[in-house]
Amino acid sequence: MSEYINIFFIILRRDLMLAFRNKAEFVNPLMFFIIVIVLFPLAFGSDSALLKQLTSGIIWVTALLATTLSLETIFRSDFEDGSIEQFTLSRYPLTLLVSAKILAHWITFGLPLIAISLFTGFILSLPNQTIVALCITLALGTPVLSLIGAITVALTIGLRGGMLLSLLILPLTMPVLIFSMLAIQNATIGQPISAEIYFLAGILVLAMTLAPIATAAALRIRLS
Repeated sequence: MSEYINIFFIILRRDLMLAFRNKAEFVNPLMFFIIVIVLFPLAFGSDSALLKQLTSGIIWVTALLATTLSLETIFRSDFEDGSIEQFTLSRYPLTLLVSAKILAHWITFGLPLIAISLFTGFILSLPNQTIVALCITLALGTPVLSLIGAITVALTIGLRGGMLLSLLILPLTMPVLIFSMLAIQNATIGQPISAEIYFLAGILVLAMTLAPIATAAALRIRLS
């Protein structure tokens, strides 16, 4: 067991180091996220009431689109240098190695995205309860985006099809977006959000359980 834990953290540390060496791969989607969030207030002008109603939804939709831009980096370098083949031939479970890579992606992209969203909420003067709901839904939803995205990336690895990747992942992430928006809307009007949070947590647990297995199977299919 300790050997598996060690290899998990070795892969995690390796991917984090590669991400910070190639900063553009995860900075560009974050810059896209920031630019879109900044441009929307300019479009709505001085109508602050309308802006407050739409901001949380804009943040979530932009986060979803920005995530699709960053997903291809999960396996790209490993596919190009042949590491994917070594992973599949390794004596360690491929699901374990894939889980480490997905976690590395979420740390380098999901966590900064949550921090930027929190800062944006304060800058745009969103109500406190809305900001809290936004952060909770992003904390539960962004790992699901990484997990589901890893499956679609594994299925399309080597195809260089960004549009194909978007077409595959966007319909699969609709439940996360729907429950997140319902939670934020209820928080804004002072209603409880526990039901939506439970649904998001359930989706996250299901994705954490099945997504690494599906991703490993997809990689084996693509490389066979």
